[in-house]
Amino acid sequence: MLVVRDTDAETWTLLKELNPNILPLRTVTVSLPGQVVALNAGLDAAQGDIIAITDDDAVPHADWLARIKAHFLSDDHVGGVGGRDWVYHNGTHLEDGAQEVVGQVQWLGRVIGGHHLGMGDAREVDILKGANMSYRRSAIAGVRFDERLRGLGAQVHNDMAFSLALRRRGWKLIYDPMVAVDHYPAKRFDEDGRYQFNEVALVNLAHNETLILLEYLLPLRRAVFLLWVVLVGTRTNLGLLQWLRLLPSEGSLAGQKLLASLRGRWQGWWTWQDSRFGKGTRSLVKGRDAECSIDR
Repeated sequence: MLVVRDTDAETWTLLKELNPNILPLRTVTVSLPGQVVALNAGLDAAQGDIIAITDDDAVPHADWLARIKAHFLSDDHVGGVGGRDWVYHNGTHLEDGAQEVVGQVQWLGRVIGGHHLGMGDAREVDILKGANMSYRRSAIAGVRFDERLRGLGAQVHNDMAFSLALRRRGWKLIYDPMVAVDHYPAKRFDEDGRYQFNEVALVNLAHNETLILLEYLLPLRRAVFLLWVVLVGTRTNLGLLQWLRLLPSEGSLAGQKLLASLRGRWQGWWTWQDSRFGKGTRSLVKGRDAECSIDR
């Protein structure tokens, strides 16, 4: 199943020229901007007990669905399965490396990603990456990708919000490096340029992460998280100590990053407060058999 934006003339042209006998493709059309809208449209149209999702800039390995299916069959408590995305920069340069701890939310709320570098055996994680994730339909009943997240395109961390919603319900999420896709990060046609500073993109990123973690963490951890993001932070979303560390090398740019990070944290806190009074969004997911949904 392909989720395609109505303005994506290039893809529609390709689909018209494609031999329909090659693959039994189904298309879902979306007209509103944002990845969250596209993902939710795909979920609403899906008919699978297992719904596997990848991006339009990723290529699943030939055994991708078979390995996903094996994990779901092995344990009824598994709600989601994902794995490594082998990242190729500029189409050819493989970002290689090895990392044992991936997809975790530490006690103080610090998020460890690293899905593209994962090694070792299959294990439980807190977060699956959007380019390589699958879910049991019964586990995600009543859950949608969060429409409160900000961003005109990618709406960063929508995969984290979805994963943690299942963790709150007590489902297992499995990360297996052998469940793999090749990932060729594409240009984003929004304020998020991936590898360059943009104030709006950083505010949105900090807002989304803050909102998601405030909903996931218990009260004591929530308080520690808020204190940590202001005083310390990360290299991406700066707190005071990270600002001081980057100040000698980045100068005024470090100050811009700090202000954008703190503004996003503040806005995320307010969105969370609003949601506590009944303004959050949830809905139902439909499906029956194994699906592969490719968002574009």
